[in-house]
Amino acid sequence: MGITGTQHLIPTKNAPDKPGIKSTNTPLSSRNNMQPRIDHLVIGADSLTQGVDYVRNLMGVDIPYGGEHIKMGTHNHLMKLGDGVFLEVIAINRHVQQPERPRWYGLDDPFIRQKIKRQPTFLTWVINTHDIDGLIRQAIFSLGESTLINRGSLSWNFGLPKDGRLLAGGLLPYAIEWHSDKHPSENMTDLGCSLHSLEIYHPYPFWLQAALESIDSFQLVKVIALPENETPYIVACICTQQGITKLYSHTAFNRVAGDFGGSLKKYYD
Repeated sequence: MGITGTQHLIPTKNAPDKPGIKSTNTPLSSRNNMQPRIDHLVIGADSLTQGVDYVRNLMGVDIPYGGEHIKMGTHNHLMKLGDGVFLEVIAINRHVQQPERPRWYGLDDPFIRQKIKRQPTFLTWVINTHDIDGLIRQAIFSLGESTLINRGSLSWNFGLPKDGRLLAGGLLPYAIEWHSDKHPSENMTDLGCSLHSLEIYHPYPFWLQAALESIDSFQLVKVIALPENETPYIVACICTQQGITKLYSHTAFNRVAGDFGGSLKKYYD
């Protein structure tokens, strides 16, 4: 699968119980509401039909339509993954005018386009904050510019890089600040799926740890060390009616049917 050598959690010297290094029984949705939280996971697809079929084969559910992002030239399907967390399938909307700026999530990157044309892919994750401007200032890496976005009656500020790139190839999260008292996931369809955990595998875990700590988000994930020169990737573990399903950012893993009880074998046959 392209990953070799011993995988191990970041050493826990001086902080044996530090969250993000070892697993915790604390639900993702019950952590401090004033701290950044995982907001949603993003699957990129060449078309919404392709993305919906992918989720159906992977999780056994039909993810409902969301809407259009006129400013970004995209549209999506959405479903709830627990309190304050959701899954987004997003694709370029070829029926609207080309946006004035590069689309988010790297969707205008030729490499990303080629990747999602072959198959939908878990691209990245997004954190929810109550102060996106403050988070952008304190980050040791560029979270982009706080940009107003809307979809229907919803509006929010989103940290957008000027070139639309994924942050650290999707390993580091985008930031969002919703302009509503209730989280949008409260109005999304609950299909019995929930986010169990998010894991990031990286050959330089302490660099990743420092970046995540600068935006108060290291506790949201497990960071796992890879051997030097191995390709980093993210894994989202999702509880479904069929058991635990894993979303991988590394496309090589998505071709392994065994991890999904054989559900992907049909998809690729």
